[in-house]
Amino acid sequence: MNQPDSAAERSFLDDYDPRAFPPVAVAVDLVVLTIQHGQLCVLLVQRGTPPHLGRWALPGGFVGPDETLDAAARRELVEETGLDAGSHLEQLASYGDPARDQRMRVISVAYLALVADLPRPAAGTDAAEASFWPVVDRTGTGQPLAFDHDRILADALERARGKLEYTDLATTFLDEPFTIAELRRVYEAVWGVRLHPANFRRKVMSVPGLVVATGTERATGRGWAELYTRGHATRLHPPIPRPDDPGQ
Repeated sequence: MNQPDSAAERSFLDDYDPRAFPPVAVAVDLVVLTIQHGQLCVLLVQRGTPPHLGRWALPGGFVGPDETLDAAARRELVEETGLDAGSHLEQLASYGDPARDQRMRVISVAYLALVADLPRPAAGTDAAEASFWPVVDRTGTGQPLAFDHDRILADALERARGKLEYTDLATTFLDEPFTIAELRRVYEAVWGVRLHPANFRRKVMSVPGLVVATGTERATGRGWAELYTRGHATRLHPPIPRPDDPGQ
């Protein structure tokens, strides 16, 4: 904790009363994306306590008084689902509309996590159930997510889709080694479009350091496919642009 720099600051802090201001809580929400059966899926929990009892929501909760934001995000994910966020966890944005939570003024810092493969989540603490849902389906009931989580999810999807163009984020979804076809299917699942296999391979191979050939192959049922691992490049140059039309 920072110490006051002067006697004047110490005097000011001695007289300072935080109760003179409206209470504000800080929370974290997590958008955990993965690919299952060729579909981009998001981790949702069914709320076991009010408000929004029984509604599906993103996992998350309040930040403890002695926690960093990152630590709170990882803790909440484990407590509500039994899962770890994996290697890719980044802050997405902050959400602070005054009426976003019925209990009090709550400012939420949202996180985006992308993982290659996860076991079945298990609900815990205030979550009645935890499950992966295809993003095109979301809740499976047609109801909106709790709080402003539909907005957070939409922002996270756009972030993930955009980052596939200029970073190595797509490889985060894959276990190594992988084929170029498996990498293409990641792009197709996240972007929601079909890509031309030959054009996609040409674009991937034109990016220095994106993938590294292992010199081995895997049987595909139709022949053999070369295997690759992640390269050293984290920023793609040239980028792999998201097509405006399917089939590109």
